[in-house]
Amino acid sequence: MSDDSASSRPPPPTPHPLVADFPILLDIPVQWGEMDAYGHVNNTVLFRYFESARIAYLERCGLIESYERNRIGAILQSTECRFRMPLHYPDTVVVGARGDDVKHDRFTMYYRVVSRSHDTIAAEGRGVIVSFDYVSRTKAPLPANVRARIKQLEGETAVR
Repeated sequence: MSDDSASSRPPPPTPHPLVADFPILLDIPVQWGEMDAYGHVNNTVLFRYFESARIAYLERCGLIESYERNRIGAILQSTECRFRMPLHYPDTVVVGARGDDVKHDRFTMYYRVVSRSHDTIAAEGRGVIVSFDYVSRTKAPLPANVRARIKQLEGETAVR
């Protein structure tokens, strides 16, 4: 019996040296409709690229599963982006995400967007992810299994 969901997933992205230290990688094609009146991909779109990588990371580290099981999930406290190069259609970007600076109830996520057409970094960013109890509507400690999975993804130095 075949797993139809596995066959419907896109293939993993081809590694790129500019995101070699990011455990989560996504290839995202630039869409014509993402460009704005200035002829480049609108700045807000980069935050959507970050979001896609963040959700993939949250799936891998177990925070999505934690939310589904006991309503302890992630909430984005803050996010920022440094735009380094305008993107245009046609192009494909590889978006990397990694976590670091894991604390009792939060960690920092770092993002990098690389243009495959130009072979250069188009944007870099970060966001603070807080563990949140959606029942009591308050911060919560990062679940132990999530901390362990982040350590597996990132190594000992990320989790203090």
